[in-house]
Amino acid sequence: MTAVQDHFQGKKPEVEAIYDQLLLAVRQLGPVAEQPKKTSIHLVNRTGFAGVHTRQEFISLEFKSEAPIEHPRIRKSQQISANRYHLLVQLQSSSDVDSELLTWLEKAYFLSA
Repeated sequence: MTAVQDHFQGKKPEVEAIYDQLLLAVRQLGPVAEQPKKTSIHLVNRTGFAGVHTRQEFISLEFKSEAPIEHPRIRKSQQISANRYHLLVQLQSSSDVDSELLTWLEKAYFLSA
C-alpha cells in the first residue's frame, strides 16, 4: 500500500515543502482528504479536485475546471467532458502556491463538492 510519504522518497526537500504549503492552503477551503495512489496523491473534497505528481525537483499539479484557462502557467489543458477540463501546472517552489493558483483550486474544490 502506498503512503503519502512514499511520494517524497528520493526527491529534493523542496518538493515536500511545496506539497506542505499546497495542503495548508487548500485546507483553508474546507476538509481535504489525501488519497495516495501508485503514481500520485489525489486531493479530495467529496470527489477528487486535484492530483499531485511528485517529480525530482517540482510538483506537477493537475486540477479540474469548468472552463479552459488561458494562462502562461497552464502547461496543459484537456477537455474531458462538456463542462470539465483538466489543467496542469508545475510548482517549482513554495512561492508558486500563490493567490492565483488558490483561486483556480478553490473553483476546483467546489466543483467537487
